Amino acid sequence: MTDMALPYAAGKTRDEATRVFWIRAWLVTSAVLVFIMVLVGGATRLTDSGLSITEWRPITGAIPPLTQEAWLIELEKYRQIPEYQLINKGMTMEAFQFIYWWEWGHRFLGRVIGIVFFVPFAFFWLKGWLSTRLKWKGSLLLALGGFQGFIGWYMVSSGLVDRVDVSQYRLAMHLGMAAVIFAVFAYVIRHADGRAGAFRWSMPGTVFATALTMLIFIQVLMGALVAGLDAGLTFVTWPLMDGQIIPNGLLVQSPWYLNFGENVMTVQFNHRLGAYIVWALVALHAVLIYRREGWSISAKWATGLFALVSMQAVVGVLTLINLVPVSLALTHQGLAFLILGYCVLHADRLGRVA
Repeated sequence: MTDMALPYAAGKTRDEATRVFWIRAWLVTSAVLVFIMVLVGGATRLTDSGLSITEWRPITGAIPPLTQEAWLIELEKYRQIPEYQLINKGMTMEAFQFIYWWEWGHRFLGRVIGIVFFVPFAFFWLKGWLSTRLKWKGSLLLALGGFQGFIGWYMVSSGLVDRVDVSQYRLAMHLGMAAVIFAVFAYVIRHADGRAGAFRWSMPGTVFATALTMLIFIQVLMGALVAGLDAGLTFVTWPLMDGQIIPNGLLVQSPWYLNFGENVMTVQFNHRLGAYIVWALVALHAVLIYRREGWSISAKWATGLFALVSMQAVVGVLTLINLVPVSLALTHQGLAFLILGYCVLHADRLGRVA
């Protein structure tokens, strides 16, 4: 490795720069795998593959069926659940294998991420390369990843007895935890060199940017509810919804609060409304920073955020009016995570600019 390949920083020796380089490479690789995992999970949902494996076997489940007899056993297990009996009765082995491989791939990738993250983490720890803060942050990411595996099974189990799909609430938990993990990765990667100054809420724009980060996270959760209810397939016109700006029937269920998680019209309307609010506030944020600082680095970051959110809005509309094709739906989900990570970096940077 040449010196030019290393991320030298003021006051750092070559050995310190080498450590930062490998630590950051490990974190970035793990974060990229998490992002890919989100896309594979989205494809698993869109292809209705998530209930094809009816058991949680953290160790032995890494080995797929290798013989015709093993495949017949897996198919017979699938035949016992409501999704098969009420929707896919008579499914051929070829069709079952298609959905099985999507779910197996999703679970296997989760195991790969665990190994890719844990092995270097342990190595760097034993080598003494990690600061106390980075040890705590890495341990937090490891715990979150393990908990995510449990949440994934908790979600799948909701569709094995009395339902033909998973609970939309548990799906939102699963996607929400993935968003938290990705956001934490963005934060930890930014501070991998340990040179960050003190974070100050008093820095201009910091509170606004942090609030935007939370709103974007909430929007991700609302998107999960839309996916869980297949609400994106119900009202497929824009900008009007059911021929109206505010459609009738938003609060028809009783008690009223059930509408926010179980009424497909309300869930989709809230996701649309959330998108409008986020877009408007991101635009306002960029304008305020530009008026205060001119075309500064912070203004460029804010403008970049606005560009990403605008792109996401266009993709969201195209996904809706084209009846949720897999390619556009995955692009929409992937952009949501990129925007969340970008906003985390933006808010953190604003709070530390001298």
